Amino acid sequence: MKKFLSVLVFILSFVACKKEKTVDQVAVDEEIITKYISNNKLNATATGSGLYYVIQTQGSGVQPTVNSTVKVNYKGYLTDGSVFDYSKSGGYSTLLTQVIQGWQEGIPYFKKGGKGILLIPSRLGYGAQGAGTIPPNSVLIFDIELLDVN
Repeated sequence: MKKFLSVLVFILSFVACKKEKTVDQVAVDEEIITKYISNNKLNATATGSGLYYVIQTQGSGVQPTVNSTVKVNYKGYLTDGSVFDYSKSGGYSTLLTQVIQGWQEGIPYFKKGGKGILLIPSRLGYGAQGAGTIPPNSVLIFDIELLDVN
């Protein structure tokens, strides 16, 4: 019995001391996004949350808030270029409070008539669970044209 307890204590201490490898997804996403920006020669601005945005056309209309209803033309794709979603002709209308956090934060950087790109880290998109054809922990890229703000 004493020998059994010694072996059990040894096994438990070995298992307890073994550290699980954890991935720092924030750092992984940051590296993916900055490499994408560099490879595509984008002039992107970091927001501090992990989100980056590019204003290609400033626009001259009203700027939305997170509580606005917006109408946008968009194309969503992964960093390998595979498209996972896009708006139908005429655009897509939505309350910003009902979309992913990356859009809630990023769309308000645009003015009505503005065009640009959102580079969204996985935690501001669909996170570790993914969604549909979007794999878990995916960085999302969106080409955005802000058509209207209400």
